[in-house]
Amino acid sequence: METISEIVEMDHLNHARFESWHFSQDFCITCGMCSSSCPVSGIDGFDPRKLVRMVSLGLEDQVIEARWPWICTMCAKCEHVCPMEINIPAMVRNIRGLRDREKVPGILHKGLAAALETGNNLGLPKEDFVFILEDVAEEIKEEPGFEDFSVPIDKQGAKLLTTIHNKLVNTHTEDLKHWWKIFHAAKEDWTVPSDNWEGTNWGLFTGDDESMKIMAGRIAENMQRLKIETLMWPE
Repeated sequence: METISEIVEMDHLNHARFESWHFSQDFCITCGMCSSSCPVSGIDGFDPRKLVRMVSLGLEDQVIEARWPWICTMCAKCEHVCPMEINIPAMVRNIRGLRDREKVPGILHKGLAAALETGNNLGLPKEDFVFILEDVAEEIKEEPGFEDFSVPIDKQGAKLLTTIHNKLVNTHTEDLKHWWKIFHAAKEDWTVPSDNWEGTNWGLFTGDDESMKIMAGRIAENMQRLKIETLMWPE
């Protein structure tokens, strides 16, 4: 956030700009509890209470263009300690949703666009995804006690469906083994969908409600299609 030396008259501000938001931002008493609990407070001068006050004052352009909402992890520690019960993480998410999609920082917008088109944030083809899962399963089979292991893909009527974080088929394939070995040892009846398997909903993180609903809806459709009664959504 840049330092602004210009003095702005209070009566020139649009205080009503965000009054429809149900986050109680106007009740902020600037006590600093949110700032003291925030794990990223101080990075680039980030201060949650200042962001809340900016919203309360109606500083629309400043909050939308600021980097602060994207530094926030939305961990909700601030909301937990706030004496006025202001939902700061939800407020931050709404601010993110006002940003032009092409100006969303990092890979979030491009990843979300890929997910909407292909079913996952990597844009990984279905055949490559299945190959990776089966390759990891073969590695597990080489371990003592897991000789009969296999990964059930698109199993109709399984008890549990699990989504997968995109990094687990990209850079952290070893982390797939932990869950799968537990399932195997517990004799769990589980499966993984081969389409729309993405467990990381970047629509949530970017404030894109419509995309978030599409991503979540696809998981629900997988459960209906495969007749699954329980969902494990690790992300």
